[in-house]
Amino acid sequence: MKIIEEAAKEGRTSLSEHEAKQILATYQIPVSREIQVENVESFISAAQEIGYPLVLKGCSSDITHKTEKGLIHIDIRNEKEAKSAFEKIRGKMNGTGDGVLVQEMVKGHRELVIGLTRDPQFGPCVMFGIGGIFTEVLRDVSFRVAPLEKRDALNMMKEVQGHKILEAVRGMEAVDKDKLAEILINVGRIGIENEQIKEIDINPVIISGSRLVAVDALIILMDPKKSAKFTKNQIGM
Repeated sequence: MKIIEEAAKEGRTSLSEHEAKQILATYQIPVSREIQVENVESFISAAQEIGYPLVLKGCSSDITHKTEKGLIHIDIRNEKEAKSAFEKIRGKMNGTGDGVLVQEMVKGHRELVIGLTRDPQFGPCVMFGIGGIFTEVLRDVSFRVAPLEKRDALNMMKEVQGHKILEAVRGMEAVDKDKLAEILINVGRIGIENEQIKEIDINPVIISGSRLVAVDALIILMDPKKSAKFTKNQIGM
């Protein structure tokens, strides 16, 4: 894909959130509505187009943990709050990165994590589990080697201990499991069809009503130098 090719030419081993979501959207994976901006004028226009409440994020392929760096402002209700948050983010980025993401505020009480890792032996493996800030603590996840069929995706959903959050609970709608299965299958397709991708981390995928929306995403690429060295070793050079 062009985005990956350009990143590789620049010697990058990761994509920005916006770039990652563009790839996800190409594979029919639902992502949050957002516009990337670089100045105040385009920012005001983007905020009006997306509509309040908003989320603002600093966007850069060099920044993977935006929350810890103070580069995420959520639930922004009006233009005054938006301008203040925009200036704070730009100040912390100090002129680096690709700009600021103006993103819709997706509301939901349940969060999932979906990912992919390229195993040296098995190749691309799809991961599914309970998402949000406690993902690394709970480690409530399941894995399958790509490519996935629908029955594989449905079984992954059953294997996590917190699978009941996918059902109708406390007045919340049941998740569209057919759509979720499609997303898991397509994440596997991304790994199979793009050998340069080493890892994908989509966290969280927010359950909003019965909808599923990827509101943050990270894609890590293979190191082109290591890949070239590996290839030469394979052919005995």
